[in-house]
Amino acid sequence: MDSNRLSRSIANGFLHAWIVLFAACGAAGAAVPQTPVRGGTLVAVVQPEPGVLTSAINVGQPVATVSNKIFDGLLRLGDGFKLEPELAQSWTVSPDGKSITFNLRRGVKWHDGQPFTSADVRYSIESVWRVQHPRLRAALANVRSVETPDPATVILRLDRPSPVILLALNRGEAQVLPRHLYEGTDLLRNPHNVRPIGTGPFRFKEWVRGERIVLERNPDYWEAGKPYLDGVVFRVIPDAATRAAALERGDVLYGNASPIGPVDLARFEKLPGIHVETRGYEYWGTSLMLEFNLRNPQLQDVRVRRAIAYAIDRPALVRVVYRGFGKASISPIPSTLGQFHTSDVERYEPDLQAAARLLDEAGLKPGADGVRLKLRIDWLPFGDTVLRTAEYLRQSLKRVGIDLEIRNQDLARFYQRVYTERDFDLSIVSMSSLGDPQIGVERLYWSKTILPGVPFSNGSGYSSPAMDGLIQAAHEEADPARRAEYYRKFQRLALTDLPALPLLEIRFSTVYADRVHGLSLAPDGGVESFKNVWLGAAAGQVSSQQAALP
Repeated sequence: MDSNRLSRSIANGFLHAWIVLFAACGAAGAAVPQTPVRGGTLVAVVQPEPGVLTSAINVGQPVATVSNKIFDGLLRLGDGFKLEPELAQSWTVSPDGKSITFNLRRGVKWHDGQPFTSADVRYSIESVWRVQHPRLRAALANVRSVETPDPATVILRLDRPSPVILLALNRGEAQVLPRHLYEGTDLLRNPHNVRPIGTGPFRFKEWVRGERIVLERNPDYWEAGKPYLDGVVFRVIPDAATRAAALERGDVLYGNASPIGPVDLARFEKLPGIHVETRGYEYWGTSLMLEFNLRNPQLQDVRVRRAIAYAIDRPALVRVVYRGFGKASISPIPSTLGQFHTSDVERYEPDLQAAARLLDEAGLKPGADGVRLKLRIDWLPFGDTVLRTAEYLRQSLKRVGIDLEIRNQDLARFYQRVYTERDFDLSIVSMSSLGDPQIGVERLYWSKTILPGVPFSNGSGYSSPAMDGLIQAAHEEADPARRAEYYRKFQRLALTDLPALPLLEIRFSTVYADRVHGLSLAPDGGVESFKNVWLGAAAGQVSSQQAALP
């Protein structure tokens, strides 16, 4: 199967996906070497601080930001969503589409020196991805068995052809774990979740909680001469103003997934020596969602959920809070997935009278203080903009007599409260579509993805035989047109039952200094491996610690 190298092109532009910034350009007023140089440590920012360091356990963006430097996948994404080899050198699909054979790269070693083999892939599929991973659980639904006839070959046997498996097996989505360190352990409590051993271009060195995560160059990386950097330091900077100041001063050279707020973004685009990039997030297709806890007796009444939807002006949310860096959502499948997306759904245009009428019908009359209902909202602590969203929703719902209490907490407590304790009424979460609704969207609506303790799974507890039937039919349908129609029906039912309200489609950005070169602009470049990244000298300076590569 044909494969291309990941793009090293460097440019500025604007597209879509969550809220992240990436790229690499020449230093203003100085001659910039076009040949990569080796050496130097890239100081980046990660926000919020991740709880673990492997996306096999937690699919959150901060985890991927760090772990994609440590782990490899079978495949990687190139320009235009073209699949390229990584741990799999090549792959073939049988004529009937019911088997996929991967020929693995030989001589690859884990960071502890043990050989990487097909047994690691089989273990990851059978014991991790299909058990614990909220997105791969759906993407691999048609896999019947995994065969490993030799250490360098993996064969997937399918019940029926699947159009999403190869797309899902990229590094950011399907990180292979070392079987020899995980088999027979408690997967969620394995110490290597926080001291990871991967096969990627960088090795884990140190994690000082609340301060920094330090990675060092993997001298035995399978791609000769890579990476160029000596290491990467991810600084933990919770305050948005402090992050912006660190980037502006040059204390931090790189930040992804919208490291600064929309208010600062326009100013940063004009600063010398700093670049803003919005490409590199096309694969994500991220939406911000308001999820209802259907275990709450009052929220079990769909009239209450619909009233909340009518009370929220989503276009105004994009204008006021996100300063136009986003798009009001119509359905849970974002408009970027044009072959699946439909606008033929219940739209819930802002209508305070309709909201009040539905609350009246549900028996929630206003009291003497005008309050009909008191609810709590927990927001995903991915930045101040999400908090501003919670504040916007509080003001919106106040107009129809719903008193909303905003609860603030760190990321670990948010995960625990929403996905383990189920102690919430409303939650603001982000969900990425990842190129196909089977990979990224279904997990909010499929009863099989009610996974206790697993972040970004079906937190609402929504379980519908009708919805499960549509999802299963889509999994089994080989005809693209009929499969797309199942997902259009899926969207109509999702907006009728309303276990979650899509708020907006997020536009991510990356901010970086002009010393940073070689950043990927692939569809998932926002959380790339950094293996091609190198540091040039600051304007007017020459680094004595770096040597040009031959």
